[in-house]
Amino acid sequence: MTQFDRPLIYPTTHKTDVSDDYHGVKVSDPYRWLENPESEETQAWVEAQNAVTFGYLSQIPAREKIKQRLTQLWDYEKYGIPFQEGDRYFYYKNDGLQNQSVLYTLPSLDGEPKVLIDPNTLSEDGTIALGGIAISEDGKLMAYGLSTSGSDWQEWKVRDVETGEDLSDHLKWIKFSGASWTHDGKGFFYSRYDEPNEKTKHEDVNYYQKLFYHKLGTSQSEDILIYERPDQKEWGFGAGVTEDGRYLIISVWLGTETKNLIFYKDLTAPESRVVELISEFEAEYSFIDNDGSLFWFQTDLNAPLGRVIAIDISNPPPLSLAGSDSQGKFTEIIPEAAETLGGIGILNNQFIASYLKDAYTQIKIFNLEGCFVREIALPGIGSAGGFGGKRHDTETFYAYTSFTAPNTIYRYNMVTDESTIYRKPNVDFDPEGYETKQVFYPSKDGTRVPMFITHKKGLQLDGNNPTYLYGYGGFGISLTPSFSVSRIVWLEMGGVYVTACLRGGGEYGESWHQAGTKLKKQNVFDDFISAAEWLIENKYTKPAKLAIAGGSNGGLLVGACMTQRPELFGAALPAVGVMDMLRFHKFTIGWAWISEYGSPENPEEFPTIRSYSPLHNLKSGTAYPATMITTADRDDRVVPAHSFKFASALQETQGGEKPVLIRIETKAGHGGGKPTAKVIEELADEWAFLVRELDIKV
Repeated sequence: MTQFDRPLIYPTTHKTDVSDDYHGVKVSDPYRWLENPESEETQAWVEAQNAVTFGYLSQIPAREKIKQRLTQLWDYEKYGIPFQEGDRYFYYKNDGLQNQSVLYTLPSLDGEPKVLIDPNTLSEDGTIALGGIAISEDGKLMAYGLSTSGSDWQEWKVRDVETGEDLSDHLKWIKFSGASWTHDGKGFFYSRYDEPNEKTKHEDVNYYQKLFYHKLGTSQSEDILIYERPDQKEWGFGAGVTEDGRYLIISVWLGTETKNLIFYKDLTAPESRVVELISEFEAEYSFIDNDGSLFWFQTDLNAPLGRVIAIDISNPPPLSLAGSDSQGKFTEIIPEAAETLGGIGILNNQFIASYLKDAYTQIKIFNLEGCFVREIALPGIGSAGGFGGKRHDTETFYAYTSFTAPNTIYRYNMVTDESTIYRKPNVDFDPEGYETKQVFYPSKDGTRVPMFITHKKGLQLDGNNPTYLYGYGGFGISLTPSFSVSRIVWLEMGGVYVTACLRGGGEYGESWHQAGTKLKKQNVFDDFISAAEWLIENKYTKPAKLAIAGGSNGGLLVGACMTQRPELFGAALPAVGVMDMLRFHKFTIGWAWISEYGSPENPEEFPTIRSYSPLHNLKSGTAYPATMITTADRDDRVVPAHSFKFASALQETQGGEKPVLIRIETKAGHGGGKPTAKVIEELADEWAFLVRELDIKV
């Protein structure tokens, strides 16, 4: 008798008498004890749950075959986009199945590459990952961050590019920060937090980030404090040195709010103060470049789809650009277009701008006065990124991908408008056997929402196709076409892969984002549910064959939709999800999401938040879809307690026969830096689970 032939026996999860009062509403929290991941009790619970989950998965005959195909497909060379600093080039490469990509350097594009750092040598199991890097202006030194077991915490070191040897510099307690060198190569700017409690560093809230300058060869205790705000515990600082080396541009962020401040410091005068150029959280400002005292910014100020403006800092600082009195404080260079402005840089003394048109990329070139020059022809409807470089560079590199086209790197000549293939991967599948279409469907309130559908050519619309519906819908993040080996395995098994571009994302600019936040968050779930209904009505699939999936904010999406419409789905895969919407702000960086979700401590926002919080909307006796929750024991972004508590409550309330499993990865975090071996194992488990629960013949 297999585990499939008898009801699953879940570990006993005891309940405690814990409750909170929210504005006169008493809410019980019987699994509060699972919020302590270090307790012996929680660790025993994790082991017991994993024993059930992996026991279940091990009995699915197709799992090994799926893992073998994933491994076979994954085993191809993956190149990153090359970039240049000084007289050297740098790029990432993964030979195929390496747990972590390796950073190489070479003296010229046709020179002999040399390994600069191989993270695979830093741990036996590949759980130490290379985070951010910063190369000095002359290309001779590299500052780099290392993350252990997927944590957001990083330690930074400095390496001599020529010798490959590390210097004595060692910086700790860095999170949500890059590094930026001064042009003399004597040091760099970075942001850090105070040293946390070692035992609770993966759960404690992160406040009071500070901006420092580190002088090469000195102890971190000697670093120079550039800026801090003891009166603003939630402010964070991202700093970058301008290409001319004269200014330090400081972007001040407040949680995940898509609005920021801009300060600057004149580096030619060491004792200069930090100047508050824009000191109101009124819009998003992204520094592009400067020409002396003229600063160019990408902004959504009074332009939700984005535009380019210029500010001359030789005039009195404007402090705020919003309102009717803003005339004369800035000059519009590139006006708002019909498409969403995603990013912009300057090459060959021209702006090179990336736009999103219905969630796929368009690249346009403008002169420095903002006049349109031309559009760069791309291979098709997909995603393109890169186009990095310096102000006077005449060539650059970019990567293009789509749902069936692996990441191909192109070399682009800014003068001749010529793209040539620089690196093309060789993946063991035939893209000609598949097709992608974009459709638009109406949401519950009539809003037109885009959706990409990929499947084998010749698909029969008979309502019987296993379908994987993926979404995110938050934080202004856009879902655009991309290639994934795991999706190819799904497509080969006859699956339909669907990406819905929901409100809350950035596909149509800031107004699209705001339409899925705070009191309007239900719009996101309505968009996703409407996507499922459209797929069923148009005979792509049926509820018993439909799986929904998403991670992080997308895990919340899946949790909310499966609790609101459990009959609509055959399976659910919520990954590292925000499931307890009443306590999300009490851990690590969770407080920063209040700008997205609102706060349960706000009496006006609490009813809305509670109305969709996955943990608080499970109803005993309801037949929920087959569910496999995934999380990791070292996730310090969305702490695993969210998934632990949701799994416990779902196992208790499940009124149907479908399994409720939780898969808890060890020595891993929110997903960043996860070794290839762990990724393949997790994907094999997810596809095997769907093969079993959606009754797919393989």
